[in-house]
Amino acid sequence: MCGIAGVMTKAGHAPDLAILDSMETALAHRGPDGSGRYAQGDTVILQTRLAIIDLETGDQPFVLQGNRGSKALVANGEIFNYRELYSALSGVKFSTASDCEVPLHLYDRDGTRYAEALRGMYAVAIHDASTEHLVLTRDPFGIKPLYYVETDTAFAFASEPQALIRSGLVTVEENANALHELFQLQFTCQRETVFSGIQRVLPGETLVVCAGQIVERIHRVALPLAPPEVWESQDAMAHLDQVFMDSVDIHQRSDVPYGMFLSGGIDSSALLAMMARLNEKPVQAFTIGFDGAGVHDEREHARVVAAAAGATHEEVSFGESDFWDLLPTVAKAVDDPTADYAVLPTYKLARAARNAGLKVVLSGEGGDEMFAGYGRYRRAARSRLLGGRNMRAAGQLEGLGVLRRAGRDWRQGIAELEADLPGDLSQLQRAQAIDCTHWLPNDLLTKLDRCLMAHGVEGRVPFVDPVLAAFAFRLPDALKVNKRFGKTLLRSWLVETLPASKPFTKKRGFTVPVGEWIAAKGRALGPLVAAQSGVARYCDPDTVNRLFQTTGKRESQAQWTLLFFALWHGHYVEGKFNDGGVFDALTA
Repeated sequence: MCGIAGVMTKAGHAPDLAILDSMETALAHRGPDGSGRYAQGDTVILQTRLAIIDLETGDQPFVLQGNRGSKALVANGEIFNYRELYSALSGVKFSTASDCEVPLHLYDRDGTRYAEALRGMYAVAIHDASTEHLVLTRDPFGIKPLYYVETDTAFAFASEPQALIRSGLVTVEENANALHELFQLQFTCQRETVFSGIQRVLPGETLVVCAGQIVERIHRVALPLAPPEVWESQDAMAHLDQVFMDSVDIHQRSDVPYGMFLSGGIDSSALLAMMARLNEKPVQAFTIGFDGAGVHDEREHARVVAAAAGATHEEVSFGESDFWDLLPTVAKAVDDPTADYAVLPTYKLARAARNAGLKVVLSGEGGDEMFAGYGRYRRAARSRLLGGRNMRAAGQLEGLGVLRRAGRDWRQGIAELEADLPGDLSQLQRAQAIDCTHWLPNDLLTKLDRCLMAHGVEGRVPFVDPVLAAFAFRLPDALKVNKRFGKTLLRSWLVETLPASKPFTKKRGFTVPVGEWIAAKGRALGPLVAAQSGVARYCDPDTVNRLFQTTGKRESQAQWTLLFFALWHGHYVEGKFNDGGVFDALTA
């Protein structure tokens, strides 16, 4: 896990090294263990390293010298099937034992289609002197981030937008369309980000850049977009055990200690059960709970599950004082913003893992998407006569009178995908595919990446694996959902594997009590949020102020979204650099 960045000029001269220095400094938190650069003609690529595999010889860039020039690679992430690919590349002489040297040799053999053999989470940059091409590739599910800008003078890329901003190649200018998505969805879709001019390399995409211009785009799909297959329940159960064990096994490949996040829910309980099977030593698990709040606290159930699996269990508390003290810092960490309140516990869990000496943490993100765990999937799968409806049919702030801008163009990205999906998919598969394309990479995985990398910790997600996904996505709907539960097959597997998890007991959703905390100070908070320049630009200040004096589930969610946006906007757009708590940041 690392940070990567680079610049290719359009005029053919060498990039300004001061620009590269700024980008490297901005990515230092992603790679505290070292850095390296490669320069060739009009291009410089760099990496800041978090050493996980091959600690002694795995420093990047990796360089291959050939008759027609060199090929060089920097990468962020892990290639989990690197051992198998080492064996398959017979006759190749490797200079390291690093997982990330493998893609360079695959590129040398296969060209721009090299990533088809990769199984992992990665953002890769390759400079090929023989073709004078820069090749950028992102894993199919978008687990690892990658962004770029095209200017009049250069093409630049980086693992985080803030590095491109710090480079000076792009000025901070808001993208109103993307921000409208953020208000209504809590995340943004597709290629455009909230910063005008900064774009995402899409999940599964390979870009070929020459003379500072994109000349080719290649795309690798994440899911097998085909209708459900026929499976008998017991056969499906046996196959689930096989593919899940395989995925968790390769996700544990590491030369440094690793642990896992345990919520007590189905996904993390299943992950712990499999890790306990595969590890001789007790698994180190971390669970967070909310002190003095009215929401369900998962620590007690997680304690039972951890004991049943023989895990070493550390409980982390998150209280109201953490909310007011940490929120501005967390907002700064998520430069590509997602207004998902789970950023708060994720950030503090990452800090606890790092303080415990861990560099790698496995997490259960993706389990709901792969095995259909959300209630919204069951609603989407029903006929319209029985109350079925499209996902995200209404925005978070719709009907509250807060936003100055009306209209439903915020849903355009989702609507386009709904129209493009194959017609032979089940309604349930369609809902899963939409989430795997938009929500998963741009909310859940962004949250995990930024919150963990802020502490120099690598997050791994065994449920977000192409082999496991190929099996899970094409399961019959009846093995995913029934009238009461999603993830039917995964729950059934847990009954046999870790019965203490009580997988068919109805669980409460994971909730962070932000509404409760905000309500306690709403009268003081409302005028301050309403007065922020970013909020006032997009919202009616008087309505915002009144909103903070009200209660209700929708109102609480809206309050959280606006508070998070105010703090994020203050830092990234207005340039407020305050190290205090929420009220310090809002009054700076």
